Amino acid sequence: MLRFARTILVAFVWVAVLCPYSDGSIDLSHPVERERFVFYFDNPRYIDKADSVLNQTRIRLAEWLRDSLTYKPDIFLTGDISEFKKLIGGRFPEWGAAAAVPYKRRIVIKSPDHFNLNRRLEELLAHEYSHLALAHRTGIKPAPRWFDEGLAMRTSMEWSWSDNLAMSRAAVFGQLIPLAEIDRVNRFSESKAHVAYAESYLAVYYFYDAYGTEAVNLFLDRIGAGESLDEALMAATGSNYADFNEEFRLYLLTRFNLTSLFMDTMWFWLALALIVLIGVFLRYRKRRQYYRKWEEEERLQSTDFDYGDPDNPEQTDDEDEPWRQ
Repeated sequence: MLRFARTILVAFVWVAVLCPYSDGSIDLSHPVERERFVFYFDNPRYIDKADSVLNQTRIRLAEWLRDSLTYKPDIFLTGDISEFKKLIGGRFPEWGAAAAVPYKRRIVIKSPDHFNLNRRLEELLAHEYSHLALAHRTGIKPAPRWFDEGLAMRTSMEWSWSDNLAMSRAAVFGQLIPLAEIDRVNRFSESKAHVAYAESYLAVYYFYDAYGTEAVNLFLDRIGAGESLDEALMAATGSNYADFNEEFRLYLLTRFNLTSLFMDTMWFWLALALIVLIGVFLRYRKRRQYYRKWEEEERLQSTDFDYGDPDNPEQTDDEDEPWRQ
């Protein structure tokens, strides 16, 4: 769920061996400034990677949003949870790994050196930068949360098999979430938030695919101009908010159903069976290697510890036994 399974112990061992020591705090007096971003990282080894990812993300967003994105945001990476909350300056769910603060043009991310993020740093950077870019595009009036989160997921290319399975379950068991309700995603449980994020991704995908980039940007223009969601969607798609939501719901029910749930579940069990078979094979091969090694050692090892005549060891002088001289 939301790429939810990494091994904490392995992460801690990796950090202990490879990463320089850091107490998790950021030295705000010594930022690292690049051409388009300013970095405040408690571990500078991540800066080059972050700068590269953000520049690539900026190119995609400039094309999708028809915006120049000329401003220079601040990017924070910290291992101190108190500092993280202070930099965000608001409520935040415990399961969250990063946040964007648009009015400060700021991204704050928990350091992978100190937290089990469950997602790659590259994904987090692209996701949060998308939030900043969209806020810059619409100005004072924000886009709806489903569009904001869906665009962020599209930007960071986060869709996975677990999202597919979550949507199949939600469609089959009547747990699809109305788009307007996704505005409260920060109050959702982790499992419900997973469905909300997946739906948001699909809603943006559907919007771009069904109506095109120009229609999406017309929608954003109208939002930025202060029009209601009904008016903005009507201008872009010919449907008001309720009709667009129903249109999208029918699209989901066509794409996700009992068949897709069965296929997703089947692939899960097939993958699990494959992992078990690989594990059994590797264990068998390792045992065979040990057995061959033992056989080789026994073949080469002599069991005759007397270097003279084995039938009359004390009666035969052996020149290879110098201690007998």
